[in-house]
Amino acid sequence: MASRAGIGKNGESSGPSGTADQPRPPRALIVDDAEGMRAYLASLFESRGFDVDTCDDGACALTLLESGANPDVVMLDIMMPGADGLATLAEIRQSWPELPVMMVSVVGKATTIVEAMQLGAVDYLTKPFEESELDAALDRLGLHSAQPGAPTDGRGTTVAPGQTVWVSSAMREIRSVIEQIGETDVTVLIQGESGVGKEIVAREVHEVSSRAKNAFVKVNCAALPTNLLESELFGYEKGAFTGAFGRKQGKFEQANGGTIFLDEIGEMCPSLQAKLLQVLQDSEFTRLGGNREVRVDVRVVCATNRSLTEMVADGNFREDLFFRLNVVAIEVPALRERRDEIPLLVEMFMDRYARLYERPNHGLSQQMIEAMNQYKFPGNVRELENMIKRVVVLENEESVLEDLRRPKASRAERRVELDAILVEMEETAGELPLREVGRRFALEIEREAIEHVLKLTGWNRKQAATRLGISYKTLLHKIRDCQVELRT
Repeated sequence: MASRAGIGKNGESSGPSGTADQPRPPRALIVDDAEGMRAYLASLFESRGFDVDTCDDGACALTLLESGANPDVVMLDIMMPGADGLATLAEIRQSWPELPVMMVSVVGKATTIVEAMQLGAVDYLTKPFEESELDAALDRLGLHSAQPGAPTDGRGTTVAPGQTVWVSSAMREIRSVIEQIGETDVTVLIQGESGVGKEIVAREVHEVSSRAKNAFVKVNCAALPTNLLESELFGYEKGAFTGAFGRKQGKFEQANGGTIFLDEIGEMCPSLQAKLLQVLQDSEFTRLGGNREVRVDVRVVCATNRSLTEMVADGNFREDLFFRLNVVAIEVPALRERRDEIPLLVEMFMDRYARLYERPNHGLSQQMIEAMNQYKFPGNVRELENMIKRVVVLENEESVLEDLRRPKASRAERRVELDAILVEMEETAGELPLREVGRRFALEIEREAIEHVLKLTGWNRKQAATRLGISYKTLLHKIRDCQVELRT
């Protein structure tokens, strides 16, 4: 494990450096005022082969950079005493314009994300984030390195978090299709439930093609507001909007010669759908605030857990764009339909998290295996991964076994709960105010919706908030108000 350099107010670094014979490992600078969060973020980077410096405020970070430190990436918190993360970002951009800065914060407001990106942040992660999100961000910077002891898929390829494997008949068929289209440039539409491994399929499309030596760029269309998504995809010119101090390349330009993966394509607004259609038809576009056509050579792979056919019928997705995207359609089956993968996935996740958290790997008990055999995994591979992570970290199976065996309330049972409210209203002869009736009905319905989406996302509250169209903070309040019982 790489040693961690502690950085005090004087900005001195004690981290190791490379030699002429041995290139130094990549270096990250973590800036966060919370000691526990600094340690956690540092451990994530160290487990990925980075040397790490840490600072507790923006002034310390600027002092360190001025002293000649040369990090490959900075992870900068937004909410800090003194000069906050945005002010620190602006200073870094002025003096070190080429240094990649990733912002991280519990604040997920669209305006804050937009401001950070306009100031030049290369990425924005909202706490708490999944490790796979960090890996994807590092991939986009060309800084991702395999974790020590990471499992492989049998072909020597490192298995990423949330990875699927190609052992079931359904996945072997998908793999065969991928190999058939590998050397072509046809667009690919990947469909399937949340957590089934659509991104892994997209990466495989890229890896088996002649574009594999070039960039694979992922964009989550559901994670960014429309105005920011457009600038992220297509870039902007100097002066395009307040804070646009220079030209910025968009993701399409970054993916030139490679592959762009548009995740959650069903969430893209109609105006951007039209611009995307132009890129697919003409291989060119204009940056925000510009009038010069930019030509690109990019393969487009999209994914969605929604039915684009239904969206087209409802007028929510352009039919001409759907036909352009749907040249090759790949449907990734749910994990419950490919159960023969589960033992290998369990082995991979057990090994990965035992190494990452330095815990013993005792495998699973027979009763845990039997309980999994009966479980339908509505959250798919992502849910399985989270379960194994809990088993490894807690070093016991009890909480996971309880979840696997807990009977799930049926819709009929939910209906009984709602009917009980009506019965109470009848018995009290209308003494229960209408406002209270509405409030209690709303709580029951919201509770069902929240539990359903949490289950689909493997109890990932950040992803659930995004899918529900509310902020992370609002979701936490509703979990409390609706008395949702969390499983992780």
